[in-house]
Amino acid sequence: MTRPDFNNLVMQLSRKMYGFAFRILSNREEAEDAVQEVFIRLWKMGEKLDEYSSIDALATTMTKNYCIDQIRKRKRSPLEEYRNQEFNSTTSPSPLEQMESKESGNIIFTIIEKMPGTYRNIIRLREIEGLSFEEIALKTGQNENNLRVILSRARKMVKDEYNKYQYERRGIKPVTGKVL
Repeated sequence: MTRPDFNNLVMQLSRKMYGFAFRILSNREEAEDAVQEVFIRLWKMGEKLDEYSSIDALATTMTKNYCIDQIRKRKRSPLEEYRNQEFNSTTSPSPLEQMESKESGNIIFTIIEKMPGTYRNIIRLREIEGLSFEEIALKTGQNENNLRVILSRARKMVKDEYNKYQYERRGIKPVTGKVL
């Protein structure tokens, strides 16, 4: 792969890889470092890179693996984790907040799984896999504007179902807009 080809590759993939890394690591600097490290590794592969049919898939896999390694490194150092918690105690979530966050994630995942096929697939591709509208259009054969409408409706469905669940859980009746 030539230098100009590699530069084009970087321009094409950097945003997607950053978003993917950020979703895994939840830290801007670590996500940037992950993307940079993956691009360095790709560049070092040199001519071997031409042997891959999908460099995009290779880069995504490398990014995922690098991020997982970073998370494992965090877990291996309890002393470092303790120090970070000690200084960032006001920003780290409490066990209750962690539990609520996990529960919310499970509820949203369940809601997405129950959605009609097209809505479920589009929201997965965009929100979970982090694909651009252009990439989704290529995968699904649909026009980008139509995808935006479908995604907007899917997000609204998730929001409405999640709010409905929250109201039911708290025993509160949702406000319907009707005047009594």
